[in-house]
Amino acid sequence: MNNSIAPPNKHYRRRKGPQLPEGLSLINRKAAGIDIGSQRHYVCAADGDGIMQVANFGCFTDDLRTLTQWLQARDVQTVVMESTGSYWIPVYRFLEEAGLEVLLVDTRHVKYVPGRKTDVLDCQWLQKLHAFGLLSSAFVPDGEIIALRQLWRWRKTLVEACSEQIQHMQRALTEMNLHLQVVLSDITGVTGMAIMRAIVAGERDPVALAQLKHPLVKSPQEEIAKALDGHYRAEQLFILKQALETYDYFHAQITACDAQIEQEMESFERKADPDAFVSTKKHKKNPKKPRKNEPHFDMARELYAILGVNLASIDGIDAMTAFTIVSEIGTDIHRFPSVKCFTSWLGLCPNNEITGGHVRRCRTKKTRNRVAQALRIAAQSLWKSETYLGAYYRRMNARFGPKKATTATAHKLARLVYHLLKHGQAYVDKGQQYEEEQHQIRKLRHAKKLAAELGLALLDQDTGELVA
Repeated sequence: MNNSIAPPNKHYRRRKGPQLPEGLSLINRKAAGIDIGSQRHYVCAADGDGIMQVANFGCFTDDLRTLTQWLQARDVQTVVMESTGSYWIPVYRFLEEAGLEVLLVDTRHVKYVPGRKTDVLDCQWLQKLHAFGLLSSAFVPDGEIIALRQLWRWRKTLVEACSEQIQHMQRALTEMNLHLQVVLSDITGVTGMAIMRAIVAGERDPVALAQLKHPLVKSPQEEIAKALDGHYRAEQLFILKQALETYDYFHAQITACDAQIEQEMESFERKADPDAFVSTKKHKKNPKKPRKNEPHFDMARELYAILGVNLASIDGIDAMTAFTIVSEIGTDIHRFPSVKCFTSWLGLCPNNEITGGHVRRCRTKKTRNRVAQALRIAAQSLWKSETYLGAYYRRMNARFGPKKATTATAHKLARLVYHLLKHGQAYVDKGQQYEEEQHQIRKLRHAKKLAAELGLALLDQDTGELVA
């Protein structure tokens, strides 16, 4: 169709979509369904006489204005659409600014029934499901959180780009038989960067390059000089030079991105005085030494100011993990009615499939939730932690293996995050000994229950008396 809007025609009216069971009550009478596409959007809504009409619109800004006017002319109050790539975002924002209630649904929840599938039938099926109240909206954060989330995700892309350049440097050094990675734990540290910049500048003497060693490097200078006696090649030197320049460029972009993130955070409402922030982390190493790719501002302090609680006080969660959580879910945890809804959205709770009264499968559902991924990484960092959560992770690992232990500990971390954000309480570590004592109490309770079922009694090994 050449027009940006096509009125309903006979071809559309003859198409019959799937039929829902009889007896369903109509909940959303003024509902519309939109099938999102990369070039055209198909919309289904009822006119004043209750007759379903289907029209299609282009993807340009003027077409979206026409789409909004078309819906308003039919007195549509609520609209449902699928989360198709990133094509839904402009449509969602246009309709939301027009005052319409917009529901974004997961494509897996509205999968079309087997058979004939077209864009026209898809928008009709969406409208029908939404009219009968059979769809629930996906979680979409507020506008200010969306801006923060996009910046944080972009920063992660820049960090990954830096990692790719490090791989190029490593490969160029290896092909020139310069085994810098053997004598240095990190080739992008102070010593490694100084040596690579000197090589690019024209220095070839291994002894002179080894003299650039930082005093804290454990490898002796003679060993470093031996590792830097290589076979230099012009093409690999050119690659190393460009990889270094690109690495520096991306780091400059990360610094600019951090400044923009800090500026966005200043617009948030302050729930606490940032001067009252006190870090509870215990640094085993030098606390003044920044982490790799750490933001160029005090992120934990800023998060405390806008949240009122210190999420980084939870063992395993640092400032960057806490920021990932906030950038994805926002500052208002009340969007999730309960902690069970929160952990279910994260995909960290059992997804029970029951048939005939039997649980056939209870694995967690597959998800690419960034908060869940961050919590899993935080859980793995507790392997050697002498804390309550560390002891819990090790006990789960002994029982179920590392994979399930990571999921179980991430689930516990998610519950802690939810309660801290909802109630504003401070996190207090109960300690490794407390977790072990509670585990012994549970084992004793189970042993007494099993003995009672067998008609036996438990006796204390030392005193010979009955165990109460």
